[in-house]
Formats: sequence, C-alpha cells, structure tokens
Amino acid sequence: MRVVVAGSSGLIGTALVASLRRAGHDVDRLVRRPAAGPDEITWNPAEGRLDESALSGADAVVNLCGVGIGDKRWTGAYKQAIRDSRIEPTELLARAVVAAGVPALINASGINFYGDTGDRVVDETAPAGSGFLAEVCRDWEGATSYAAENGVRVVLLRSAAVLSRHGGMMGKLRPLYKLGLGGRLGSGRQYFPWISLTDEVRAIVFAVENTEIRGPVNLQGPAPVTNAQFNSAMGRAARRPAPWVVPGFAIGALIGEFANEAILANPRAIPAVLEEHGFTFEHNTIGEALADTVG
Repeated sequence: MRVVVAGSSGLIGTALVASLRRAGHDVDRLVRRPAAGPDEITWNPAEGRLDESALSGADAVVNLCGVGIGDKRWTGAYKQAIRDSRIEPTELLARAVVAAGVPALINASGINFYGDTGDRVVDETAPAGSGFLAEVCRDWEGATSYAAENGVRVVLLRSAAVLSRHGGMMGKLRPLYKLGLGGRLGSGRQYFPWISLTDEVRAIVFAVENTEIRGPVNLQGPAPVTNAQFNSAMGRAARRPAPWVVPGFAIGALIGEFANEAILANPRAIPAVLEEHGFTFEHNTIGEALADTVG
C-alpha cells in the first residue's frame, strides 16, 4: 500500500512511519517546508495549500496533526491553536482525498471526546461529552464529514494518553517517579485513559490495513485504570515509593483549566471496535505497559 502521513514528525508519527515501512508499505510524508526528498510532499494547511495530485495513487492518508494539548498553559490563544491545528489540516485533507480518489482517511481524534464519564464505561457508540476538549474532538471529527459523505472510508482514532519511553507525558513523569516524587493526583478515583506507543502504532496500522473498519475507534488499553492505580503501577515500575498526594485545587492552580479537563476528569473508555475486529494488544495491563516504558 501507499500511505501518506501528515504529522509524521511527532512521537506517534515518527514511530508510525517506521512501522509502516517495516511492514512493506510505501510511505510519503506531508511536510510544512520545501520537500527534501522523494518521499516528502510540501503543504501549508494554514493557507489551504496542498497539491491534490500528489495524493493520487495513495491507498490511505493518515492525519495526526495537532499541537500538544498539555504542552502549554491554556490561554485563549493556545486553546485556539489546539482547535485550529487540528481542524484546518483535517478540512483540507478531507477535500483532498476526495479530489484525488484516495479510498481511506485515517484521522486522529481524542479519547476526551466522551468528556468525564466517572465510573460509567463507554465504547465507540457513546455520545460526545461536555467541555472544551470534547467540543474540539467533536468538531475535529466533524471536519472529516466531506470525505465520509463522498464515499471515503473514514476512521476516527480516539486516542488515549500514549505511554512511551521516548518522550511525551512519560518523558516528564519518569524522572519524578525515579526520584521518589510521584504521587496521586486529586482524589485518585478519576480514570486515566492510556495506551502504549507500541499498541497505538499497531492499532493505526491495523486500521489502515483493515478495510472493514470505519468510524470511531478507541485507541485505549483494554484494562482501564484510575489515577490511583496508575500511580501505584508507576511506583512499582520505577521501583520507588509514590506516597505523595497532590490536592485537586493545587493542580488546578498550578496547571489551570487543562487540569480539570484532562487530569482530574476523564472517560472510562474501552477499545470495543478494535477487539471486535480481532486486534490483540501487546500490553494488556498498565503494569505491562509501564514495565516496557519505565523499567
């Protein structure tokens, strides 16, 4: 297959390109600078510029574009950047795949689509929740509608927090836990959606290769855990105690609105679609994922 990847320079994109190539697929990357090789295609989503003919002959486009939701404190400007960096590229690619006759668009989304569900288990049939991130995910997915309405197989990757030893969230947490500074956040009863980088990439490749899959797909480990359970597992993986408790109000004061949206409240989601289609996880529990990530 020929696969075109947008957002290929990030943690997930870098690993995905390597995995697709190991599997024998031809991969081209969309880049926001002059192309430096035959596998690169220049585009500018902010200006709506993409040579649609460059996608001709592709079997799938994978779109992973979007600034990190936790990279900066949420100001009005950064919240707008979170939206625009997702929706603008998606709208452009949705039209481009139709024009170029690409049969599949595999588009990123987030597990925060469901908002805070407390103890209620949700799968891909659940409606959108409330809150800023839920609204962003809803509109992000909505930006693919032109492609879906014109017969393109659209897959919406509702991804949980990705655990990797190479960066991302774990790049910040690992040193703290190694120093014995880890601890429970807030009550600890809120759920912590997770998936290992290995399974994230394997699931995306699975969605690319399996033409029966379409619509929302939860990229989430098969065994949901609370923040308290995650904290205990992190302590075991780091071989350090993790006795501290950070009150919710302190997290909110330190981090701002992001804390209430993605740290102190989250969905208890399960990967129903992946499991229904026969996907098998390499890391079935948070302990297995962290042993590979932290140990």
